Amino acid sequence: MKLLNYIQEKIFLIIGFVLIAIFFTSCGIYKPVDARKVSPNADERVKKNLEEGRGFTLMGGNKDKGGTTYSFASSNPMWRATLEILDFIPLSNIDYSGGIIITDWYNDGGVGNEAIKITVRFLTTEVRADGIRITVHKKKCNSSQNCKIQKINSVLENELQVAILRKAAIFERDYVRKNKKKRPKLRD
Repeated sequence: MKLLNYIQEKIFLIIGFVLIAIFFTSCGIYKPVDARKVSPNADERVKKNLEEGRGFTLMGGNKDKGGTTYSFASSNPMWRATLEILDFIPLSNIDYSGGIIITDWYNDGGVGNEAIKITVRFLTTEVRADGIRITVHKKKCNSSQNCKIQKINSVLENELQVAILRKAAIFERDYVRKNKKKRPKLRD
């Protein structure tokens, strides 16, 4: 009986592998390559794949294509503007690849038991009004340190958004002016 169960398990395992192999070959994931058409030199293959838009690069390895895709925080005007506008407040979480900046709890010294936290989410790298979402949370603590946190709708969100967009527009304008002189004109 144990031998029969063992054989059945192995048969199901083999059938499973065969079905997976058929699935992958029918979906086009596995594509046989003609060795006569592919260079044995790895550098040439990498260059060809990059020219065709396949694969990926790390640390700006594809610099000779011209232009920019805002792949780093220092070249994204929205990101730079937000960091400059929020420089008065400590930051607790910054994730460029995730597109989010979260400040620490901030109290300007006015009301001792209240603090705010600002969250900025980037929806696009373009300088657009709908490309950024700002959320403000308020923490109010009583004397026994029991705190209540709630999202608030305040004019601060709109003021921050306008300030960030203005600063980002200035950064982008300066970037375009600076690079306009460096780029050679394309001929038809």
